[in-house]
Amino acid sequence: MLDRYFIKAGCLMIVTSLLCIPIVHAQIKDAGLWTSLAFEAKLVKKLSATVSQEYRFNENVTELGTWISEAGLEYKLNKYVKASVNYRFTMKRQTNNQYSPRHRLFIDVKAEKKIKPVIFQFRTRFQEEYADIGRAPDGGFAGYYSRNKFNFKFDLDRKWEPYLSVELFSPLRQNQPFVFDDIRYSAGFEYALSKHHKLDLFYMIQKEMNVNDPVTDFIGGIGYQFKL
Repeated sequence: MLDRYFIKAGCLMIVTSLLCIPIVHAQIKDAGLWTSLAFEAKLVKKLSATVSQEYRFNENVTELGTWISEAGLEYKLNKYVKASVNYRFTMKRQTNNQYSPRHRLFIDVKAEKKIKPVIFQFRTRFQEEYADIGRAPDGGFAGYYSRNKFNFKFDLDRKWEPYLSVELFSPLRQNQPFVFDDIRYSAGFEYALSKHHKLDLFYMIQKEMNVNDPVTDFIGGIGYQFKL
């Protein structure tokens, strides 16, 4: 029964994401590069800690648009489900070339089921973010988002595992309808260098929706993870 649930949820997410592709006339396009380093360590049984650093380049990979420092704790609830709490500090470049500081708290719930050779993974996230506290008239007010991501990974009994994913972003605002304002499509593969070291290479298309002059980003990425 759980197998059917994952398959149906995956199909629903794909159909929903395709229906959400906006039909617009004016678009802004950009190319980017995302790089990241991550470290994960098991603290006690079922509980692990993670820290990571990420740098995101935009404007056709000519400037550092965002840098991110993140830390979190993840707990394994059962064979299929994990939950985590995380904090992220971000510096995001603005049009005046100044960087805007942002503080984000978020909770993830992840579910995974393997029906070989496919590994179905679903992650739902609730996040709260504060930007420009004490620096702008609207600084210090929280912004809330719901994010849902479905990932299909393929276990080929090799050191590398290809994957496909789609993620939908929904702002949560009082007295406003539930809409999607961003979507990400990704394809890539994870390569196990050894038991503790792993590389992640991917290509992503990120599209804004339900806004004037939406931005579409074409992003290449590379990440390195060390896991104890």
